[in-house]
Amino acid sequence: MSHNNPFGAKGWTPTQLGSLLGKTYLITGANAGAGFQASRILLSKGAKVIMLNRNPEKSSSAIAKLKQEFSSEADVSFIKLDLAELQSVRGAAKIILETVTNIDALICNGAIAQIAKQEFTKDGFESQLGVNHYGHFLLCGLLFNKIEASKGRIVVVASEGYKMGLKTIQFNDMNWDKNYHPNKTYCHSKLAQMMFAYELQNKIAAANKHVEVYVCHPGASNTSLINEKVNLFTRASWSMMVKLGLVQTAEQGAYPEVMCATEQSIAQRAYYGPSGRWNWVGPVGECKLESFATDASVLSKLWTVSEQQTAFNWEL
Repeated sequence: MSHNNPFGAKGWTPTQLGSLLGKTYLITGANAGAGFQASRILLSKGAKVIMLNRNPEKSSSAIAKLKQEFSSEADVSFIKLDLAELQSVRGAAKIILETVTNIDALICNGAIAQIAKQEFTKDGFESQLGVNHYGHFLLCGLLFNKIEASKGRIVVVASEGYKMGLKTIQFNDMNWDKNYHPNKTYCHSKLAQMMFAYELQNKIAAANKHVEVYVCHPGASNTSLINEKVNLFTRASWSMMVKLGLVQTAEQGAYPEVMCATEQSIAQRAYYGPSGRWNWVGPVGECKLESFATDASVLSKLWTVSEQQTAFNWEL
């Protein structure tokens, strides 16, 4: 459950947004689900949105829908980026650095979840850790100086799943070769994302840099995250939850990441999202952050491992 919500009984909603004219937001995984809805909300306030997606056809379709809704003048575009390929991340970052003037927020929204059978990225990482953590770690590192020059933000979209599974990082078997489990391995990847964010906060403070980093979760939202790569039992269970009304809309799932990308009055060393029943639904506000997610020794070791695995020396 949440702490006292500074945004009132209804929590944070997009009605609290003012004009975002002149602001630029980059969003990974933005052609569907919460990422698409976040794009809608930001565009509705006059922002520029750059989608970072791996599928050109779906991206073109998403952009067409947005331009149909808002007008042909809506400032939304697409850069191809596949978080499962570090070379693709580097290529996309190069284009961004060459063509994007400022980055007010990079929203690390893209993710895969609960893959039934162990899969690997092109670089040999367990797929959920590779996409959810390593891909975003490298992207944030490559764009960090541009974000700092803009006095911008990094928003990490985590998951309530971080509380499940091992509740730490499995350094002796990062690919889960010995104990692969669809849900526990997913939870491991989302915990890694959170720990990256909190260690980045530490490093930014120590280096006196000017980037804000926020962590949020979407709750239980009706998106495309549970797809054909998820086992049948999980898909059936999720479908039943949707039918019973136990989950919220993808638009509501986008509220926390939009809030973290725009709101001025929130703390960084925190964790935001729906704060109602089981943190699945309800008013968006600050949620309890479990202490193991900020374990200093694990944070530091994960950072070192992440630099090694992505072959990126992040100088702050």
